[in-house]
Amino acid sequence: VQLQASGGGSVQAGGSLTLSCAASGLTFSDTVMGWFRQAPGKERELVAACDTDGDTHYVDSVKGRFTISRDNAKNTVYLQMTGLKPEHTAVYYCAATTKPWRYRKVQSVYRYWGQGTLVTVSS
Repeated sequence: VQLQASGGGSVQAGGSLTLSCAASGLTFSDTVMGWFRQAPGKERELVAACDTDGDTHYVDSVKGRFTISRDNAKNTVYLQMTGLKPEHTAVYYCAATTKPWRYRKVQSVYRYWGQGTLVTVSS
C-alpha cells in the first residue's frame, strides 16, 4: 500500500492550497481516509476524515475553511484549504483505515500513512 501526498507549499495568510493523496494497493472505495497535521512542537492531530460514502468529519478549528473530498475513480482524497492562517502551518499527512467510520478520530486505527507534505503560511 502506498499513499502519495502532494500539494503542500508556502502561501501567505488568506491564501489557499489543495492537498492531494493518491492511494494504491488497497480497495480505496472501502477505505476511510483522513488528513492529519503536525505543527512544530505539537502532537499530530486529525484535521478531517472522509467516509466511504462521502460523509465527512472536521476538527472544529477548520470547519468552514477546509473541505475534504474523495474521487474513488482516481483513488485520491483531497483537502482543500482556504483562508489559511499562520497557525495552519504544519506537515500534513494523509492516512487510511479500513475500520468503521465510528473510529475515525482514533489515530491508531489508521494503518497506512503518506509521507507528509509541508504547508507553510506566512503572515
